[in-house]
Amino acid sequence: MNQEIKMGTYIFCGIETDIDDDFGEVEFEGVKRKLFTVRYKNAAMVAADVPMKIYHPNKENLMMHQHVVSVVMKKKDTVIPVSFGNVFQSSEDVGVLLENLYPQFTKLFPEIKGKIEVGLKVIAKKEWLEATVRKNTNLEKMAHAVKGKSEAASYYERIKIGDAAQQFMTSLRNEVKDEVYEPLEKSAVAAKANDPIGETMLVNASFLVDRDKEEEFDQKVNEAHEKWKDKVEFNYTGPWPAYNFVNIRLKVEES
Repeated sequence: MNQEIKMGTYIFCGIETDIDDDFGEVEFEGVKRKLFTVRYKNAAMVAADVPMKIYHPNKENLMMHQHVVSVVMKKKDTVIPVSFGNVFQSSEDVGVLLENLYPQFTKLFPEIKGKIEVGLKVIAKKEWLEATVRKNTNLEKMAHAVKGKSEAASYYERIKIGDAAQQFMTSLRNEVKDEVYEPLEKSAVAAKANDPIGETMLVNASFLVDRDKEEEFDQKVNEAHEKWKDKVEFNYTGPWPAYNFVNIRLKVEES
């Protein structure tokens, strides 16, 4: 006899709404699930009933989560992000959570209404980076000094190269921050410079932008890319809900 599968309620995001919105269905691990809203006053959670278990943040699951959020963003202009993997025992539990979070939601709604997040990663091209290193006579001399020596014999020289290379990359990051990040920051409602990922990333930034100024902001990104395209790659993503500008998701997980 098959054991009955216990169902739970998975939440995707919060929205400002006065109606029971219809967002259609989502394919959740191969099964189509109806999306619905759990409402409290003028706030709601977009949710689906799914088997009660731990869901792993693999590529397919993350894309499914983001797809639902993207569908919601096309219909609603105030979307509060919720991180992947939050499943509750029932929609009633989600309602209790929403009631508890409601004071924070009411503060957030006017702050993010009509706003989107976009991300920009600026990554140095290998050829340009190598050419720039060759122009740095100090680094070239250090590299030449350790060439052919054993690691033990050149230990301290290698440490010096490491320090010099770090300073060199810091100066490049500061240059790109001045010329790319800061002008875009002025055009955004808010901006956040995150830590670079990997050695060749020069900028890892998020920007909060008014929806009605998205094209204008895109144009400024294109202008910066045109200026730097021979030296770096731009990875420009979005629109997203305000993941980097809302702390509510941690509170959701802790509730």
